[in-house]
Amino acid sequence: MGRRVVMTEVTDWIGGQLTSQAVPPDEHTWIERFGCTGRYRQYRNLVRDYYRNNYSLTAQARSDLYLNPGFGFVSRLCHEPRVALAVLEQMLAYPRAVGLLEVRLRRKPIAVDTDGDGVRAVTLLNLDTGAEETVEADYVLDATELGDLLPLAGVEYVSGYESRSRTGELHALDGGPQPDTVQAMNWVMALGYDPDGQYVIDKPAQYEHWRDYEPELRPPWGGRLLSWERNKVYRDEYQHDRMVLFPGESLQEYPNDSMWHWRRIVYPGHFAGGIVPHERTLVVWFQNDYFVKNIIDKPDDAVEEALEEARQLTLSFLYWMQTESPRPDGGVGYPGLYLCPDAMGTDDGLAKHPYIRESRRIEAVFTTTENHIGVDARPGASGAEPFHDTVGLGCYHIDLHASSGGDNFINLDAWPFQIPLGSLIPVRVENLLPAGKNIGTTHISNGSFRLHPVEWNIGESAGLLAAFCLDKDLPPRAVRDDETLLSEFQSLCVAQGIELEWPAAAPENRFAAFDKRVLGLLPPGAMP
Repeated sequence: MGRRVVMTEVTDWIGGQLTSQAVPPDEHTWIERFGCTGRYRQYRNLVRDYYRNNYSLTAQARSDLYLNPGFGFVSRLCHEPRVALAVLEQMLAYPRAVGLLEVRLRRKPIAVDTDGDGVRAVTLLNLDTGAEETVEADYVLDATELGDLLPLAGVEYVSGYESRSRTGELHALDGGPQPDTVQAMNWVMALGYDPDGQYVIDKPAQYEHWRDYEPELRPPWGGRLLSWERNKVYRDEYQHDRMVLFPGESLQEYPNDSMWHWRRIVYPGHFAGGIVPHERTLVVWFQNDYFVKNIIDKPDDAVEEALEEARQLTLSFLYWMQTESPRPDGGVGYPGLYLCPDAMGTDDGLAKHPYIRESRRIEAVFTTTENHIGVDARPGASGAEPFHDTVGLGCYHIDLHASSGGDNFINLDAWPFQIPLGSLIPVRVENLLPAGKNIGTTHISNGSFRLHPVEWNIGESAGLLAAFCLDKDLPPRAVRDDETLLSEFQSLCVAQGIELEWPAAAPENRFAAFDKRVLGLLPPGAMP
């Protein structure tokens, strides 16, 4: 839009979930055809092109229109974090070359200068030099993982689980709010597997604690966290899951109980000449979900303690798998598992940053709740609530991992939904906009809004809104409140490749997305 931008990032890799947190995209069943922004589709296409242009692939893999680089199960595009980084850098090359974009890495926001209902500047700490620097701007967009700018700027916000009396949601809490009830974070690791190798790591310092840890959750977990079994709530029913590590250990024809298969990012069968001997996967599994403590609005020492415990949990899970994990063949341990530091750009093979599922959320002009998107919460409805101020689309079931308040997994069906502009506008502050999962949702509806294509859409819409408001010399709420301005802004969104309405597609629940094409069981080029 021709505006100059300073973009900051706390790690040395831009990209968040896709890169520094090492989480391949979670997407809906129609992602190859519709239901995302034009730039997000460009990103997906460029990832496939990157593999075709830079990797020694088999002829079959190279010609596959819907190439899934790792043949992972959770996405049709399970790919390596380094490839994600390369593609994002490519997409930013032009605005950087012409001087419109400056990227500052390893910067942490530490202060915000405000003037009444406006933000004037943000002060950043350079984590490498210790120097402070201040950036003045007409608009500030907060795409931090925890909504870090909200308390610094005095923006009204909520965190954790709201009460039913506040939100009216079907699955909200009776009684008062629980701000410390936040979804688990996960410190992801990249693993390879050499069936003939011996790669057992040194025993982690907290190993005995995590090996013996039994979560105290509602409803009960049913045993130790480090196990291939768990209990959870699935569509309001209590369910017991038994998983296996590798697809070959499964008794299912299409093995969606294989943990390894979920986010596999390297599949040797795609490579020519057998040059890649081992598979690789990203471990974002329930066994290394850290839900013991909430890190939002806690003292620095408490946050550091929780983050170290999360790292220790992940390393303890690996050590348990290598040495004590029961195998279906009656044996014990998988010593051939090994960490892959090169995949993560770190020394230890763990991600640069923990995967954060839940953030502070602005008090918004409009809050999107379970009652707007949930199937059970909308009896008799044939879809989600339509929003007159739609600025994008999303589709994902309401997926709540175990929480720091003691709640077990909760999975609920959700309709394909729209992203309302009102959820991007704070109730008071005029020129600070949320640009990720810190928009006006609830603890419950956040479970559908926190996924890659939805956060991407939110960020694009927030950026367009800032540019539009600068051109009109108007605050964001004025755009929403005026029918003519809203229509003009929505036309801009469409012109920029943002879809505002779902086409007439069968609205089956999101779990139907895991089809045979994802598993690599259909021939190349077959339409998902």
